[in-house]
Amino acid sequence: MLAFLRGAPSPLFGRRGLDVDFPMLAGCLALLGLGLVMITSASSEVASVNSGNALYHMSRHLVYVALGLVAACLTLLIPIATLQRFDWVLLLMGFALLVLVLVPGIGREVNGSIRWIGFGAFNVQPSELAKVFVVVYLAGYLVRRQKEVRESTWGFLKPFLVLLPMAGLLMLEPDFGATVVMMGAAVAMLFLGGVGLLRFSLLVALGVGAVYVLVQTQEYRLQRLIAFTDPWADQYGSGYQLTQALIAFGRGEWLGVGLGNSVQKQFYLPEAHTDFVFSVLAEELGMVGALLTVGLFAFVGVRALYIGLQAERAKHFFAAYVAWGLAFLWLGQFLINIGVNTGLLPTKGLTLPFLSYGGSSLVVTCASMALLLRIEWEARHSFGSAEADFDEADFQEPAVPAAAREASHGR
Repeated sequence: MLAFLRGAPSPLFGRRGLDVDFPMLAGCLALLGLGLVMITSASSEVASVNSGNALYHMSRHLVYVALGLVAACLTLLIPIATLQRFDWVLLLMGFALLVLVLVPGIGREVNGSIRWIGFGAFNVQPSELAKVFVVVYLAGYLVRRQKEVRESTWGFLKPFLVLLPMAGLLMLEPDFGATVVMMGAAVAMLFLGGVGLLRFSLLVALGVGAVYVLVQTQEYRLQRLIAFTDPWADQYGSGYQLTQALIAFGRGEWLGVGLGNSVQKQFYLPEAHTDFVFSVLAEELGMVGALLTVGLFAFVGVRALYIGLQAERAKHFFAAYVAWGLAFLWLGQFLINIGVNTGLLPTKGLTLPFLSYGGSSLVVTCASMALLLRIEWEARHSFGSAEADFDEADFQEPAVPAAAREASHGR
């Protein structure tokens, strides 16, 4: 099996061994490590009471990390050209998963939302995969229809014949956060694809209007918005979660109360190890730790955008759009989660990439990281571009003649 994998060029089996963008890899692994530490701390009290084992959630998260790293290694072996060739297949898979999760008896309901497909003790969240598949498909569309997108209104609108039905399926779960992140990344990709400023502005205005309508049509969304504007008005009701998160930030001060010493994780702050893990981090590590974490996220996000720029310079336009789309997905989720934790945005269930507890999110995030590393590797070697054609022989060790080997060992 290993010999088979070594047959195709990849960042895993180069002449220098692992040949990847190490700053990007180091930043992502640092976030993974920090997430493991914070989940261990934030979930200890809940796990101890619910399961009798304070390390229950940590053990499961370690399994998710291992699965994520395996998914990352497998993704590194897939050429970007293969993704481009089968982008429509991935899109259909995304639609199928989003339909399947809504089928009674298949989708699992948690906290009033049907977002998961159960496989024994594990749940798979189709929306995490669907967001990445949309990015891959839209990148292919922008390459195939670049002139049409830039010059024609119809070419600009056609992607929404795909995006809007998928957004509708997400809203049926309902998953408002995933819908906003997916549509935001798609709009940003269209802008980078060359859509005119006027049409882009109209699209943003329509998006804001759609969000307003969605908020007004569902009572619970309106209540969240009201609670967000003044959480202390009902601090033991609709504003409870946000007020407890703000208390965690206040207790942390500059340097924090110390790792493992959080009070808010002791059943005061709901979802302390998932959606609100950043609040526990701020309480235990303080403002300094929180700002360093934000800086690390900013570094990873900007690095992903830079990888897209590298791919564009190498004339790998499909890869560039994919990199930018993944960067926008990460940055969108990061900004929304941090905004919710700090009270800058209404409460919304959206995981923090690399840090939050959750199998599907973590595995897909690790696979996305590997996809970015693969894009950077292909761009750096000009592998698959129109200007430079490589084959497997270019990535193998050069053969040394027998006479030269004997001469080198002669005395």
